Amino acid sequence: MKSSVKQAVEVISSLISLSHSIKVFNVKWQLIRKKLEELSSGLMAVESCNDSSENTAAFSDLVPSILVTVNECCDLARRCVDLSYSGKLLMQSDLDVMAAKVGLHVKNISGIWTAGVLTHGSAIVVSRPGLGACKDDMRYVKLVALEVGDIVKVLVDFLDSPEMEIQEEASKIVSLMSGFDLYKRVLVECGIVGPLNRVLETGSRLSREGAVKCLQTLTVNSDNAWSVSAHGGVTALLKICSSSEFGGELIGLACGVLRNLVGVEEIKRFMVEEGAITTFIKLTRSKDEIVQINSVEFLQHISSGDELVHETVVKAGGIRALVRISDPKSATSSKTREVALRTIENLCFSSQNHINMLMNYMFTDHLLFFLRNGEVSLQELALKLTFRLCGTSDDAKKTIGDAGFMPELARLLNAKSYDMREMAIETLSSLVSVPRNRKRFVQDDRNIQYLLQLLDEDEGISGNKQLLLSILMSLTSCNSGRRKIASSGYLKNIEKLAEEQVSDAKRLVRKLSSNRFHSFLSRFWHS
Repeated sequence: MKSSVKQAVEVISSLISLSHSIKVFNVKWQLIRKKLEELSSGLMAVESCNDSSENTAAFSDLVPSILVTVNECCDLARRCVDLSYSGKLLMQSDLDVMAAKVGLHVKNISGIWTAGVLTHGSAIVVSRPGLGACKDDMRYVKLVALEVGDIVKVLVDFLDSPEMEIQEEASKIVSLMSGFDLYKRVLVECGIVGPLNRVLETGSRLSREGAVKCLQTLTVNSDNAWSVSAHGGVTALLKICSSSEFGGELIGLACGVLRNLVGVEEIKRFMVEEGAITTFIKLTRSKDEIVQINSVEFLQHISSGDELVHETVVKAGGIRALVRISDPKSATSSKTREVALRTIENLCFSSQNHINMLMNYMFTDHLLFFLRNGEVSLQELALKLTFRLCGTSDDAKKTIGDAGFMPELARLLNAKSYDMREMAIETLSSLVSVPRNRKRFVQDDRNIQYLLQLLDEDEGISGNKQLLLSILMSLTSCNSGRRKIASSGYLKNIEKLAEEQVSDAKRLVRKLSSNRFHSFLSRFWHS
């Protein structure tokens, strides 16, 4: 059970991080993010429970269902980040449904706790009363909160115990308690942050893991960030991340806390001064997936919207590190590559110098591989990055054309995804604006065939016909392009569009009818 719960927590953590990059439907994503944080807290508490048969049975169906929902939410988030959704109203509806699904999972976890199904020997967990709770229910909760406050004070003292076993148990218990909103405020008010930071500095591995888990939950609320920093937490966390004596799990958790803290400007500056950027660039080489992902996300967060830090990341080798992760030959996971590609998009397109660095590091080779062989999510990201590179300069377009991208883009015109088809067409339109690419494109008969098939009234995509006609018009500047279009079996579709007063179709017909093609086309149309 614990492995699947841990997986769910990690995916939710990455999703929450990704959601901060979304610039649309802000209110809806704030709601979803809040529910995801509640879900993550509940799962982290579950992760601390005994791995008994009762607990395994209670979550045997729930955790897989949560993973399905979270993966669906990841897809919605990516589409909102990429602005690749088909309609605002449909996306708003999908987000409402998603918020309800996540809320239901939170309610189900709370229900399992309330039913007393889960077993653990560490703490008593009381669910929050519902909207219809009576006064007696509320008094009961206040009484428990008061009792918990007394318990927390004892646990705070135990965190400073010289006995490692006592410290480890106390760390485990407060980590579990921090997963519930009812106890977060109590933990902070009882002065938990200082002892947790001391555990980070001198505790055992198990004590440190419990302390970092607790801090990760508490620092979701930025109000607690200052307290962590004031007690030396940032320095202690950076020391964990830069030390070779700790395992991937602890370093991954520490990365997560620092990622939460980086949103506070003064703390971010302190991290930069303490060498955090160099530390995290080194961590991108880790063999542990969660460490790699958290380190890349940290670099994205710390550089977001800050040109000075942005340049510091680049000068420290950030772009080279990200390109290395995205290399198909590297041993990184698909999920890690996705995070790296998204970070490249956010980090590298604000400067022509950064784009030149990407090209010099042979990044286009990676993109071409993913267009040909990548999983759908990687393929979509590679396509988007290719489109963005094409928009940077004619030299970039020539490089991409020479590298062999156009046949792959033409093939993607038949992709199942409407969004991918649309972006493939837009990318091709950009590429064929360069004469050298037009000549290269028409050399392969299949490329023109793909374009013409989309104009077929039964197979075409009406929203993109204007762009398709524009591409075909560009190709007629090549003699071989005009000849292949004119001799195709789809020419009547162009003529039909011209008769319907589609301006680009009329221009295309006139172009094909000019000069030495005029008599040939006349015979062809009236045969």
